[in-house]
Amino acid sequence: MTAQNRPDDGSSADAEDGPEAGPGDGPGDGPMAASGDGPGTGAKDGPGGGARSRRPGRPPRDAARHLERAHRILDTAGELVLDRGYDATTIGDIARRAGVAKGTIYLHWRTREELFAALLRRERAEMAAEVRRSAEDTPGRLRDLLGLLAAGLLRRPLLRASLLGDSAVLGGLTRAKRDDRADAELRAGFGPYLAALTRHGALRADLTPAEHVTALSSILYGFLTIPRLLPGTYVPDDGRLAQLVADACGRALESGTAPTDDDAREIRRATLRYIDFVLESARHKLCLSLGTEETPR
Repeated sequence: MTAQNRPDDGSSADAEDGPEAGPGDGPGDGPMAASGDGPGTGAKDGPGGGARSRRPGRPPRDAARHLERAHRILDTAGELVLDRGYDATTIGDIARRAGVAKGTIYLHWRTREELFAALLRRERAEMAAEVRRSAEDTPGRLRDLLGLLAAGLLRRPLLRASLLGDSAVLGGLTRAKRDDRADAELRAGFGPYLAALTRHGALRADLTPAEHVTALSSILYGFLTIPRLLPGTYVPDDGRLAQLVADACGRALESGTAPTDDDAREIRRATLRYIDFVLESARHKLCLSLGTEETPR
């Protein structure tokens, strides 16, 4: 059944889950992007590229209702995948719990994989917005960014599962390949950020950019992974864990030299610019997945 002859009210329920889409946006090179979008949709994510997640055909008659329904479906999908895991969650399950027909879901996304890519994109955009708001109240050092990112990931089990490749939660989604476009985009943002921090004396001069990325990624992955392997009595609460990530980042990567007032301002400005870069990219990709030109909720 095509998008053109599916009723917009979702009265058709005979669609199947459909083939899985090709892999797309995988984990990237920057700390905020390490959580990735999950497997993508094969969409051209640059401006003007269009969204393959959005089925071609007539635009929705009520854009606000269409968007509200998309978010309701994503809310339901998130609940189910955390409860059952991705592999055990079908389009039919999502439709029943969300109170829509299966055909309605295909008005928004062509496959189950595209739906879950949209869910992870929404999680990433919302977390980036949270980090941006919280960063306003910090000095804007690299350690501050890593601490905020760790706190955000600890509050978002789906993004944490995507970052860690947790097959118990995301199943087949963790086997998707990386997307070279996503990697290039993240290098374009994180490379200049590291260069700015180095230029203003915030980072150790004896480490290369690649070594900085390796070290900070190891810190983040390690602190998020190891607690699952330890007895509960040895695992700090999430707030303290995020503080430990920030502290380890500062001790391992920062120069230890107090910046001048001018350098401190530039360091903070560079951090906020990088977060803005990630936030804009995340919102753009989410808009593509939701078929809207406006920043979703």
